[in-house]
Amino acid sequence: MDKGKSVMGSGRRWAVEFTDNSTSHSSRDIADPPGFTRASQEQDDSAVSKQKKDAEANWKAQKAWEVAQAPFKNLFMMAFMMWMAGSTVHLFSIGITFSALLQPINAIRGVVGVFAPYKDNKVDLVVPKLVYIALNLVGLGLGVYKLNTLGLLPTHVSDWVSSLPPAQEVEYAGGGFPIY
Repeated sequence: MDKGKSVMGSGRRWAVEFTDNSTSHSSRDIADPPGFTRASQEQDDSAVSKQKKDAEANWKAQKAWEVAQAPFKNLFMMAFMMWMAGSTVHLFSIGITFSALLQPINAIRGVVGVFAPYKDNKVDLVVPKLVYIALNLVGLGLGVYKLNTLGLLPTHVSDWVSSLPPAQEVEYAGGGFPIY
């Protein structure tokens, strides 16, 4: 491209040529100075990249543990809300109780999706997942306990009376005079 010529009629006054048409020696043809080898530079780059990968793996492991321990914070909040709801059966207490039951169930069902951003070959996610599941099971236990205190769980014999067969007659009294 000639300098000063317009490119597609845009009227540019200069142009930059990126191709090297010179006959001089390239910097690639010049030998490296004494004590410098390109292999050592590549090793330094690989060491830096290895350090970055290790730092990223440590960060992912730390974040996975933070996610695993997050249900612990919700336990106290949910327990306080259930305590404030009282032990009588009304709309608010039932809503809080079913919320306390559904949140852990949905969290346990979504364990794989929660820990997906932290999946790495260098990060072991088994223990954080187990901690996450255990804490959500504790939350589920709180919800079941609240159901029991509300009297909504069939835990007494009187709750099953309708499914029991009628009692057999042990005695029969007979005799006497019929009165008409």
